[in-house]
Amino acid sequence: MIAMPTWEEFIAPTLRAMSDGVTRTRREIHPAVADEASLSEGQRLIALASGQLHYANRIGWGLSLLAKTGALARPTRGSYVITDAGRHLLAASPDTITQRQVRELAEDPSSGLTPYVPAARSVSDANVSSPLETSLTPMELIDAGMEQIVEELSADLLGRLVDKDPYFFEEAVVELLMGMGYGGELGKGWVTQKSNDGGIDGVIDQDLLGLNKVYIQAKRYGLDSSPVGRPEIQSFVGALSGKADSGVFITTARFSAGAIEYAANVPTRVILVDGAQLARLMIRFHVGVQETRALSMVEIDEDFFS
Repeated sequence: MIAMPTWEEFIAPTLRAMSDGVTRTRREIHPAVADEASLSEGQRLIALASGQLHYANRIGWGLSLLAKTGALARPTRGSYVITDAGRHLLAASPDTITQRQVRELAEDPSSGLTPYVPAARSVSDANVSSPLETSLTPMELIDAGMEQIVEELSADLLGRLVDKDPYFFEEAVVELLMGMGYGGELGKGWVTQKSNDGGIDGVIDQDLLGLNKVYIQAKRYGLDSSPVGRPEIQSFVGALSGKADSGVFITTARFSAGAIEYAANVPTRVILVDGAQLARLMIRFHVGVQETRALSMVEIDEDFFS
């Protein structure tokens, strides 16, 4: 897939889309700019961790800069229209417009633009662009930082699970599935006896009478071990025979291509959860982790200023 344009690379397409002088809302601007930038359908569907569409987020930061420098005006709440200064900016550089170009042109009084210096920067370094400024929006920086935190925490979680005994791992897996809601409101889950588990490491009753059950096999392997192969999945399917037509196989390791193919085609429905997915599920459902800081995002309340 072609790389998503940076937020700066959306500035010129935004002005071109607005050059007809029509007043548009953000919702109307986004697809118009996407068309002008020739975004693919795939690019238009990419979302940030927050759920906001990636391209819309980047267009939004460009809109903010253009509005603050007077290239776009806001005739009504949430709507934008190009100004004479915006037309001047577009005429000066119709194909590519960078943040630095906007700031430099804004220093010329004849441009009609309003000089703009972000609050986090001083006047003395206002014209010095960093790689972060020209590639990622603040929201993307937050998402990237969170992704790095999750990756490091995932590695730590898997390392700790591997260091514990297999029975601890089985209990952790049952607790995770219960935390994910598979036990329902009245169900319960437990780890089977070590000596006679019959190939089943855990069971979850999904209702009070135990009519619906989730059968689990939990295998703790070293992080550098070979992938779990097809024979292990076949053995689990055999253990499910006569008990259920589905089950969950969870491991700290990876699954081989043969294991994945077998699980996808065998009549018994077997869900495979590898170490990477396991760690992320534990983080998502707060199993083995605790919250240390909550980040609250705020934005301007347009109704307050209307």
